[in-house]
Amino acid sequence: MARRFSTLALLATLTMSGASQAHQIWLEQTPDTAKMYFGEFDRNLRETSPGVLDKLPAPSAKLSDAQGDRPLSLNKTANAFTLSERAARDQTLYVEESTIPVVEYKVGGVPTRAAKTLAARLATSSTALPPKLTLDVVPNGKTGEFKVYYKGEPQPKTRVGIIVQSGWAREARTDDMGVVKFDLPWQGRYVLEVRYADKTPGERGGKPYDMLNYMTTLSIMQTDGLKAVPALAPAVPNK
Repeated sequence: MARRFSTLALLATLTMSGASQAHQIWLEQTPDTAKMYFGEFDRNLRETSPGVLDKLPAPSAKLSDAQGDRPLSLNKTANAFTLSERAARDQTLYVEESTIPVVEYKVGGVPTRAAKTLAARLATSSTALPPKLTLDVVPNGKTGEFKVYYKGEPQPKTRVGIIVQSGWAREARTDDMGVVKFDLPWQGRYVLEVRYADKTPGERGGKPYDMLNYMTTLSIMQTDGLKAVPALAPAVPNK
């Protein structure tokens, strides 16, 4: 009973709404498979196909270790993309979707054209990793310590969110070296999220854009700590 009370007290103290307010991609793996999901991790929302999952035209995936990187194939299923390999200890998976079409909308009545790049990484240990993705968040060598990069450069004062499927969430900013630290009180899976808006004009698929929005996640597993609070009931996928 005392342990249950301490768990609920932690949840009440540390829960923060709004850490994840948009769709993201993230990676999960079991002893047999590795999958990429599209939805909202903290709401236990996994989009499906036919449906919103089909809005990801051509994600790419790689496995990285001390020997280098190698491309993996992706097979779309009813609610995920299954990768052709999973990551072993001290290996990392990363995926990127950089072919989402340009969209147009208005900000304060002013037309804006934007492109979006979604990415995700899965790490199997706290070993420090080099950046691979354009916007990347990686373990930094210590449990609960991470580093954010954009185009290979550390990103200071950048907001980073961390969430679990019970709804628990926290948010912090990186220091001057691009490093951020979080307590990891629960056992189980954590997903970190970082965003970056590059306002350099460009072109994608033959259409110009005014800005390129990046969103990248990092999935990690924590074996120590309090027993995880159960995930929320699965949210209904969008049509």
